[in-house]
Amino acid sequence: MATNGSSRYDAVIVGGGHNGLVAAAYLARGGYRVLVLERLARTGGAAVSAAAFPGVDARLSRYSYLVSLLPAKVVRELGLRLELRRRRISSYTPAVRDGKPTGLLVDAGDPGRTRESFRALTGSDREWRAWQEFYGTTGRVAERVFPTLTEPLPSRAELRRRIGDEAAWTALFERPLGETVERTFTDDLVRGVVLTDALIGTFTHAHDPALRQNRCFLYHVIGNGTGDWDVPVGGMGAVTDALAGAALAAGAEIRTGHEVTAIAGDGRGDAEVSYRHADGEATVTARRVLVNAAPATLARLLGTAPEPAPEGAQLKVNMVLRRLPRLRDPGADPRDAFAGTFHIAEGYRQLETAYAEAAAGRMPSAPPSEIYCHTLTDPSILGPEALRQGMQTLTLFGLHMPARLFGDPAAKERALAASLAQLDAVLAEPIADCLAVDADGRPCVEARTPPELERELGLPGGHIFHRDLAFPFGAEQPGAAEGAGGGATAATAAERWGVATARPDVLLCGAGAVRGGGVSGIPGHNAAQAALEDLANPAR
Repeated sequence: MATNGSSRYDAVIVGGGHNGLVAAAYLARGGYRVLVLERLARTGGAAVSAAAFPGVDARLSRYSYLVSLLPAKVVRELGLRLELRRRRISSYTPAVRDGKPTGLLVDAGDPGRTRESFRALTGSDREWRAWQEFYGTTGRVAERVFPTLTEPLPSRAELRRRIGDEAAWTALFERPLGETVERTFTDDLVRGVVLTDALIGTFTHAHDPALRQNRCFLYHVIGNGTGDWDVPVGGMGAVTDALAGAALAAGAEIRTGHEVTAIAGDGRGDAEVSYRHADGEATVTARRVLVNAAPATLARLLGTAPEPAPEGAQLKVNMVLRRLPRLRDPGADPRDAFAGTFHIAEGYRQLETAYAEAAAGRMPSAPPSEIYCHTLTDPSILGPEALRQGMQTLTLFGLHMPARLFGDPAAKERALAASLAQLDAVLAEPIADCLAVDADGRPCVEARTPPELERELGLPGGHIFHRDLAFPFGAEQPGAAEGAGGGATAATAAERWGVATARPDVLLCGAGAVRGGGVSGIPGHNAAQAALEDLANPAR
């Protein structure tokens, strides 16, 4: 190991987002000398909390906002002091039937109430039974797939055998998801609620032959073997603060305001990591470099040719309200409707229309989005005065808003206005009438587009997953028989864990790894396991 006081480290981690912090904690707990270099003035990356509006005591999860994929195993092994609170309400979707406002409520705590909501919306129990069967299948798949995400990467054949359900394998891994949705459900609204999990952060459609929608859907329904999306008590910043605390307690060194500019070396000796900071430029060396940045960013740091540029496709809107708005649906309690995921303009045909418009370079005429209210589950992000006044927060995540739509400086305001207009269409009062105002008298609403996420967080194209998600298995080895288990063992630890790059001494520990995406810590864990194997071997 390197001696203290030198500029040589066992591991240098590029980027202090949640995955980099997970990797740092594991490696430092292994007894290695670890340095984290973070470009921004604070750690956390996209998983941070911030007081977004002057004079308003509310710490919002400004970019990412819910947690599903962070393994309980990682929380336990790193001793994180962290509370993730379950949302009783899964979702509410407003609708109009026979000219009357109504909606579909999915109450995770009361199946009978959910069944009655399906029956009232669709006129029978058919869609309810299909819903139960479909999500029973995804639940069984989740139980079998999720534990593999923190194990060495299985082959395709190995994962298929582990799932042990050929119909489920075909539906989720082989055929476009739209085929299964259309075969299983008949109601357009119900179809749309199912499809949304295949589109969040992914610009695609139900019948994409490349199966981007299937991959996105899979990651949205397998978290911790249940698919539940939980609220981090204290906001997303509580998650990354806990991770930073674990890394520091284990002995890792974290330097913020330090931007890595290059990674040099031939892969046979120590890598050289150059960075700049307020006082100048410097270089450190490391046996292993773990990069918690997009593959496109890694290519720039290595000076190699990048893969095709990724493109993000979302609009993120944060709001603070004086009170929750009333709904057109007279049977809907806003405290239920906004506690889970509130779907807007997300019928099946609406989603496909919005995609087609955006793919043609036009702002969707009815932008689909979904909203939830953090403070209905966790009011701790509000200060005492905001609590006394009954304030609430709303987070809106707009779909089918690709970066290509935001070349015009006025496009952001058009996208925001159009998205809020779709929300207003299902409310009994304009959302503007419910917004709090900040210390300067401005409404408490802010929006972030893909180009802004690129500028603020370094996400190429504003892509929240760094690039298209991958199925959680490795490539079959040449000559391997489908029934034989996937072929020869991967040659390196990095390949076995799904974090390999073109350089043996550089590992990918961010969302662009094979099992990346979301606030999960999984690629950070996996890169650390690969690095621990390598560092324990003096020959490597």
